[in-house]
Amino acid sequence: MNEQAPPPLEPLDEDWSSALAVVAHPDDMEYGAAAAVARWTAQGKRVVYAMVTSGEAGIDGLAPDRCGPLREAEQIASAAAVGVDTVEFLHHPDGVLEYGLPLRRDIARLVRRHRPDVVITTNFRDTYGGVFPNQADHIAAGRATLDAVRDAGNRWVFRELLDAEGLEPWDGVRMLLAAGSPEGRHGVDVTDTFALGVASLAEHKAYLAGLGEHGMADPEEFLDAMLRMAGSRLGVRYASAFEVVPLRMPG
Repeated sequence: MNEQAPPPLEPLDEDWSSALAVVAHPDDMEYGAAAAVARWTAQGKRVVYAMVTSGEAGIDGLAPDRCGPLREAEQIASAAAVGVDTVEFLHHPDGVLEYGLPLRRDIARLVRRHRPDVVITTNFRDTYGGVFPNQADHIAAGRATLDAVRDAGNRWVFRELLDAEGLEPWDGVRMLLAAGSPEGRHGVDVTDTFALGVASLAEHKAYLAGLGEHGMADPEEFLDAMLRMAGSRLGVRYASAFEVVPLRMPG
């Protein structure tokens, strides 16, 4: 029996001016979302990146104390390739990230400080399409980001952010976008920024090399397959797909 084709993607609402991307590791944004970021920065939108960890447990042959700074430097270069000049690192432990109040507080602090219209993260579902299991750090970071966006708008949650740090509540986030989600129903045409997305992923040289024979031999080939598939659902050559979680009532 043939599998049912995935439904067409709806065009993503791009009527906003600033975004904060919060993901677990350096390189998480580069598996499809960075090409969309390149489109948005070219439109004049302000995008800030925040990495919950430094990816220090990501290269088997490199000790964490050496790996972390290297991966941070690669992420900064990667972000610059798509027009992002601010990259922050929260320095939670890679590989053993825990969903909980400390993580929610740190992300709520970012939201209050940057006051974005949109927050971006990656797939926080348990699997990729019900087949391949998601990585635990991705789930923890994504779910904490969703909750922290709402925490950031409530003055009675994490009161120290206001009382001790002077960070006023921010409830201006209109929606959360989860890249790579099996529930992705919206897309962005990244045909014109595909090459920048590839360049952004290619900046993770040490990490990609560390994946070895089971890793990614060709970033362009990998992204071509992924973004072409999403593009076919949007009616364009290449697209980035997102799950949209509305955070304001319609009307």
